[in-house]
Order: sequence, then C-alpha cells, then structure tokens
Amino acid sequence: MAASYTEDDIKSLDWREHIRLRPGMYIGKLGDGSSPDDGIYILLKEALDNAVDEFVMGHGKEIRIHIDDESRVEVRDYGRGIPLGKLMDCAAKINTGAKYDSEAFKKSVGLNGVGIKAVNALSGFFEIQAWREGVTKAIEFSRGEVVEEMKEPKSDCAAQGTRVAFDVDRTVFPKRTKFRVPFVEKMCRYYSYLNPGLALVLNGKKFRSKNGLLDLLREELDDEALYAPILLSGDDIDVCFTHTAGGSEDYYSFVNGQNTHQGGTHLAAFREALVKVIREFYKKSYDPSDIRAGIMGAISVRIEEPVFESQTKTKLGSATVSPGGETVRTFIANFLKENLDNFLHKNPVVAEAIQKRIMAAERERKELSGVKKLARDRAKQTKVHNKKLRDCRAHFNTKHKRRLDTTVFLTEGDSASGSITKCRDVETQGVFSLRGKPLNTFGLSKKVVYENEEFAFLQAALGIEDDIESLRFNRVVIATDADVDGMHIRLLLLTFFLQFFPELIREGHLYILQTPLFRVRNKKETRYCYDEAEREEAMADLGRNPEITRFKGLGEISPDEFKFMIGNDIRLDPVQMEEGKGLKEMLTFYMGKNTPDRQIFIIENLREDVDSAEV
Repeated sequence: MAASYTEDDIKSLDWREHIRLRPGMYIGKLGDGSSPDDGIYILLKEALDNAVDEFVMGHGKEIRIHIDDESRVEVRDYGRGIPLGKLMDCAAKINTGAKYDSEAFKKSVGLNGVGIKAVNALSGFFEIQAWREGVTKAIEFSRGEVVEEMKEPKSDCAAQGTRVAFDVDRTVFPKRTKFRVPFVEKMCRYYSYLNPGLALVLNGKKFRSKNGLLDLLREELDDEALYAPILLSGDDIDVCFTHTAGGSEDYYSFVNGQNTHQGGTHLAAFREALVKVIREFYKKSYDPSDIRAGIMGAISVRIEEPVFESQTKTKLGSATVSPGGETVRTFIANFLKENLDNFLHKNPVVAEAIQKRIMAAERERKELSGVKKLARDRAKQTKVHNKKLRDCRAHFNTKHKRRLDTTVFLTEGDSASGSITKCRDVETQGVFSLRGKPLNTFGLSKKVVYENEEFAFLQAALGIEDDIESLRFNRVVIATDADVDGMHIRLLLLTFFLQFFPELIREGHLYILQTPLFRVRNKKETRYCYDEAEREEAMADLGRNPEITRFKGLGEISPDEFKFMIGNDIRLDPVQMEEGKGLKEMLTFYMGKNTPDRQIFIIENLREDVDSAEV
C-alpha cells in the first residue's frame, strides 16, 4: 500500500536546522581538514572574507588569525565593526548583511547573507564581538543557539573592529577534524597577493605583499621564466603571466579576492583572449595549445554581484561584469586587446621571447604526434589483449549518474589487484595492475614517456593521452603496500603525475589509499586500525587478549576485508601539490641523480622502529 501524503508530511525548517541537515549545500564536503577543499576551510574563509571586505572598503590594514592546538579559530579585524544593534541579526538571521547595499560593499564575495550564519550553525562554540566608538558587545552561540548575550554594550577602549571565534561541531564534522596550518598559510598568502598593503598575521606569522600578482607568480614559479612576468592592471582587473620551458598551463584565478581554483567564465575568457591577441599581433594562426604551452598566469577581476556555481565559490558562473553591463568575456577581451597589444609593441625583446616559445612548442607538438599515434594504436591493442585493466561500467567523462563515484585503483602486481577485483563495485570501481616498478620519469621528455609501454597503457586506461579533459575516473587511487617497495612504487607514480599531468593533482583527482596496519578482534567484533594509536584504542575497547594481526602487504588482505576498506568506509589521502621552486627542488633531491647527497641524508636521518623490525 502506498504511504499517505498529507499536510503533516510538509515540514519547514528554520535556518539552523536546514544548514545542519544539509551542510553540503553551504560548505561542500565536510572532511576532517586533510584536504584544502574540506568544509572547515570554507567556514574560516567566510570569517576572513568579511574582514578582507572591510580592508577593500578602506577600513583596517591588519587581520589577526589565531588557531590553537584544538583547532579553535579566532579572526580579528580592525575595520568599522558591525553596528552593535545588528550584531544578533548578522550572526543569526538568515539573508541579513550590509553587502546587499552595493554602495557599502560594491565588489565583495559574500553577497548572500548566509556565510557567517553557516559558521554559527555548524560550530559547537561560536562567538561574535564588535567594537565601535569606545564600546563593545558580544554574543556566544552553540550550534546556532544563543548561550550568552551581552544585553547592553560595555565601555572598552580596544581598537574598533570585529572578532569572530569558533570551533566546529564534532557531532557534524569527523571527530578527528582539525585545521592544517599549511593550508591556512596558503589562504593568507593568496589574500595578501590580492590585497597589496593588507597584513594577515597567522599565529604570529605575517603575510603581506607589495606587488600583488607579481609576488604570486614569483613565489609559485617552478621552472625559470623565459622573460620577466608581464603585469597588466586596469579598473577591476589585473593580469600577470609569463612562459616557462615546461609544457603545461598553470593558472591562478580570482574573483573579488576569492580563489576560484576551478576557474569559470573569467579564466575561460582570459585563455581565449590571449590566443586572439597573440595571433593578431604576430599575424599568424598559431595553434592555441602552442601559444599557451608553458604559460603561467594569474587573473583577478572585481565584479558586482558575482554568481558562483556553488556556495563554496570556487568557480565563477557570472556572464556579466555588472547587472545589465558587458559580459565578462567582452570585458577581458577588450582589456587584453588594448593593453597586451600595446605592451608587446613597446617591448620587442619580450615579444620575440614569446614567439620563440610558441615556435618551440609547435616543433615539440609535431614531433610528438607520431609517438602519440603509436601510443593510441598500442592502447587499442591493450583493450583487446591486455588484461591489466579491469574496467568498470560508469566513467567520469560521461553523463552517467554515478560518474562522480568512479574510481580506479593502481595496484602493484596481480596479488593485490586480485583481491580488490573480487570485492569491488563493478559499476564504479576499476583496477589497473602495474608490472613491478615503473620507470623513473624525472627529467625525461614526453617522447620517452609516451614510448614506455607501461605508461602508455596507464595513460590509455585513464584517458589522459593528450590532456585530462577525457579523464575516465574521478578518483585515481594509488594502492601500494606499506613497505619499502610499495613506497618506492608510490614515489615513481607521483613523479610521473607531477611531471606530466599536474592538473590531475591540482583538480583533486589523485589519492593514496590508506590500508590498515592491524586487525584487532575478539569473538564479537573486528576493528581495522590504521596506526598504533587506533590499535591501542581497539585493544582497550575489546577487552582481554584480543587477536592482533599485522598486515604487511595488500596481498595478505582477503577480498572480504578489502570490501570494507574500499567501500563506504574507504580512507583516502588526497595528494596535495605545493607548487613553486620547492617542488622542483624536492623532486630533484629524491628522484634525481644526486645519489651521494641522498645517501648522506638517509644515513643522517635513519631511525629504527624497534616494534616493527624483523629479526
């Protein structure tokens, strides 16, 4: 019998209940803080955006951020301070804020009046305080409910401004949730690049930029620039770029101070306009890929009422610069047509360097075309003859309803791949079995890598022979043993992806599979433990003399146990890419040919783990 459908089935949630019931609508994925895309960083950004907007409007030149060991956060700005009579409304009344008035906050990020309320609703502790004209008022909340309110403002000679402090609700977020300071430092660096003159002080460490996007590129450049970065600035737009000898395109895009790392209409317009101006300047129909090969650029635009594709504001969806105004595409195209063309005419040395880089990319592309054809032919044979890939039915580059769940596990040998294959979800999970240790690709050319059979098969399996636009799996998971050989294979794969497909990492597709080190069980319960602390906790919980098994390799884990490890409780560490000179130096040291230096480092840092040492 069908369930009845009555007026009692229609429910209205207040703002707290809705945010807590559907947090993903407001902050994306929850996560435990191990990924920079996790929700706790969105909460921090909401507090920081409000403080930065004050600076943009000309009020307050410093923002102080403090994160303690328990991940309680405090953000203090020295702007105008929220009007004390509206403190409650700003913290706990949905769709309330000054940013609806475009004269007060003409080009800010947080326009919807939701952000700080989401922080409030999702925090076990939340406090907001404002200082204005020698008096202050504060309100404390827990999960959006008032705990304590200062009924009347009190005299206080502290500097004018606003303070927001919070600690996320551990009943909503994973218990292990904590801020990773390096991620927050990167946020602060980006805020400083986009707001020259603003000082952000994180736990006593100051971030400040004088040259804006120029400082960003200088900081992030990995390969040597072929010419000094070009900086073009105008009303509501800043563009900075240069070329390197590398083959990939690297961009940093921002809207109203927001890092739109997924790009959007403004980045697409920049890439398109760059090609058009270059072609017109040199009067040659260069291939777009040759023009953009090796480019490293940054674009920052400021527009009224930006429309993002999600509440997390990582991709711009706006088509116009201002309500009823010109499109983002036309705005950027006109800016580059005038300013970049003028720059190239005035700087013939730079113009010559750009043309030489384009022609070098053209030669490389033509040389690779034959090798790529060989790789594609080999890939076709692979689909017929090679059984190293156990494919799944759904794929990321289709419109399949489960495309976001698609995962491929890169395993070492047939033993581990056999166990995973037997228990995988054949709809969304594929398995690619590696044959021993792959080639160390550090310092090699694309031609050499395309001619390598193992990597040719891998690229074909992932659908990334040319680029990652046709990526067949949303998650590419390196699943190797937690021993010396397994770690070596992991490093070789990471080197390959970092060298030739960094976009796979930048866009959050590459992961490391966490596999348990121990199984602790008694007759009633089985626990899988991923470190010593979890093992100790499991032993305490399961009582006297539980059975303890230490896993040494994936091949030792049965298919039934793997079903748990790659199911709903799968633990994945996203591979994060801290770009810049440090990355190249790290790869050179660990994967280069400086064997004596590496040997000295290992000898000086070698330590013996007595508990796990074999006799």
